[in-house]
Formats: sequence, structure tokens, C-alpha cells
Amino acid sequence: MRQKVATIQDVARISGVSTATVSRTLSHPDRVAEATREAVLRAIRETGYVANHMARNLRRRRTGSILALVPNLANPFFSEILSGLASVLTPSGYGLLIADTHTDPAGRFAFYLESGLADGMVVFDGSLPEDALVTRTRPPVLLACEWMGEGLPSVRVDNAVGAEIAIRHLHEMGHRRIGHVTGPGGNVLTESRLEGVHRAVAGLGLELRPEWVFRGDFGLASGSSAAMAWLALKERPTAVFCASDEMACGFMGALQHAGVRVPAEVSVMGFDDIEVAGHLVPALSTIRQPRHLIGRRAAELLSAMIDARALSGPSEVLPVELIRRQSVAPPYGEGAGA
Repeated sequence: MRQKVATIQDVARISGVSTATVSRTLSHPDRVAEATREAVLRAIRETGYVANHMARNLRRRRTGSILALVPNLANPFFSEILSGLASVLTPSGYGLLIADTHTDPAGRFAFYLESGLADGMVVFDGSLPEDALVTRTRPPVLLACEWMGEGLPSVRVDNAVGAEIAIRHLHEMGHRRIGHVTGPGGNVLTESRLEGVHRAVAGLGLELRPEWVFRGDFGLASGSSAAMAWLALKERPTAVFCASDEMACGFMGALQHAGVRVPAEVSVMGFDDIEVAGHLVPALSTIRQPRHLIGRRAAELLSAMIDARALSGPSEVLPVELIRRQSVAPPYGEGAGA
């Protein structure tokens, strides 16, 4: 004979509260009185309604979940970082919840902070309001890849150094006319990578003409638009460093459709080393971010903050790596490197 499966009604009857109160206790243990919470826990143990780890989370006043706020879930850049997060969180008993901040960035953000859905948050979107993130009525928050303010810890790479490495690599390959496709205005990654470009250009004694700097937004379409702008120039850079691999993909694709050969007529570099970068023709030279490691370290540092009941913690800056592939070659044409 099959054993009867305990229901929420059983827990409510034994604990002497309503089913709504049981549900509220399960989802928001901090919002019910201690006596009520203990009564629900006793009923859970008696009926077996909730798995052991859920009861443990209630005793510890935790939800057992971590929330990741991602600005664009369609962006392949985030997949490996989320995998790194899960590789630490899952064995530790945490579930990973993922939300796209661009679907309703204003209305939902306050809900995420105040709902008690998660024990901690990993934020990938540096455009979110900093004043909300630093309030004390929130779970521990850690930023990944982007950063803001002094009170919020982060795990990221040195973006300026990565950009410098890219420009110096193109210079070592013989390029003297080097262009740059930026990210969106007002973004810390855009500004940091552009700072690295300017630093390298100045250190190498090169010229970065205003018309050689193309405004992008990290997406494919903006890379394609930058390629059209490059084609329209009377004097073109022989190499272009794109501030993201997605833009580099769009840049290369548009040029190839226009009959321009990469790297025979222009060299192209990206930043990130997303999965597709090595499968393009030609394969994309880029600056690799250790994305899986970023995710792992973010999970480890956030878990330590949760255990310490702390709203602040250390930050970590991880190294980047130059990945040499076939999209970069010595400049074409007589005097191109002069």
C-alpha cells in the first residue's frame, strides 16, 4: 500500500496555522514570528513534507538560493560564468536563480532586493542603481565582471591591461594604424578598455585618430555598423581592436560580405574569448577572460559573505590572457607599418 504523501494542508493542520502562513514561512522565514516558524518546522519534521535541506534552511533563516542578475541572457558571454557559479553553489546546497535585468530593469530590481527570494545576489549589470545596492535592507551582493563604488565587492579582470595587451600585440605584428570599436557610453568596461587603448597608443608613440574610434554597444549589430564606417574611411586602420568578441564577429562578418579579406586586408581582435571565437573563419584573436574562474570565485566570495552575515567583503582582480589566432597578421600593402 502506498504511503500517503504529506501536503501543505497537513503541515498547516498540525502546526495550527493557515496554509498561507506555511507558504510564507517556507518562502520568507524572516517575516514570520519565531514561535510560528518553530511550529511549522515541527510539523515539517513530523509529516516529512519538506526535504531535509529545506528545513535546515528555515532553521538557519535561509532560502537556499542565490540570484544572478544578468543584463542580457542572450549574450553568450555569461554562459561560462554562470556555469562556474553553479559548479560551486550546487555542491554547497544552493540553487541558482537567474533574472534578466533588461526585461524590466526599474520595476523588478527593487523586488529582487526586497523579496527575500535569495540569500545573496551576483550582479552582472553595472548600470543598476548603486544607492539601492548599498542599502542595509538587502542580502549580500557581489558584482561580477563590472564594478561600482567602494562598498560592493567584485570579481573581475583588469580590463585596461587587457586592452593594452591587445594594442601591443597588434603593434608587435607590425601595425601602426590601429582602430578601436568601443562599448556603450557610460559603461565601466567601455571606459576601462578605452583607457587601456589610449595608454598603449601613447606609450608606443602611435596616433589614434578620432575617426578610427567607432562607437559600439558590445553587440553584433554595432560591430557590423563599425565595419561600414571603416569601409567609408579614406585612410583606414590596418588593424581594429573590438571591445568585445560579439562586436568583432559582427565587424568581420560585415567586411567579408563586402568582399574584404580578414586578415589579408585588415586584422581584427576581440575581447572575452567566447565559445564561438575559435570556430570563426578566420579564428578570432582575442583577450581571454577566465570566465569559469570568475564564476567560481564569485560564488566562493559570496558564500563567505553569507556565512559571515556580512554585507561587504574582499574584491578580486583576475589576470587576462592573449589568445593568438588567425584573424591577426602583419599589415598588408607597402608602407602599412610605417
